[in-house]
Amino acid sequence: MELSIRRLNILRAMYLFIAVGLGLTIWPEILSPENSIADVDTVVSALLGALGLLCLLGLRYPQKMLPLLIFEFIWKLIWTLAFALPMALDIGLDTYASETLFACAIGLILVPLAIPWGYVFNNYLQLKGEPWRTAKLESIT
Repeated sequence: MELSIRRLNILRAMYLFIAVGLGLTIWPEILSPENSIADVDTVVSALLGALGLLCLLGLRYPQKMLPLLIFEFIWKLIWTLAFALPMALDIGLDTYASETLFACAIGLILVPLAIPWGYVFNNYLQLKGEPWRTAKLESIT
């Protein structure tokens, strides 16, 4: 299944949106950290920084980088359902959780609109997987 130029450009727009957003919010923290402590916040920053850089590859290879958008959707869905929703129903959201939920909500709305779900189904769920062993290894055993 080939994607149309329109669909590829929608994907490119989403990659650009993510890369610019993370470039403006995460990369300043990476390039000029407030302190030299390595903690969970710095791990999250590094992970999101890498996601932003890889999204730049999505501008050139929108179809091949599609797993990035799937990852973006799934992590935001997990965080929202497993952490933000229970917190909201229990003690209420603090400032950090409210801001993060707002950012996640944007992704939970826009990313699924950009993802070509038919292509994902056909190429990631329905298509036969790649072999676990090569023919050369099978002939040895």
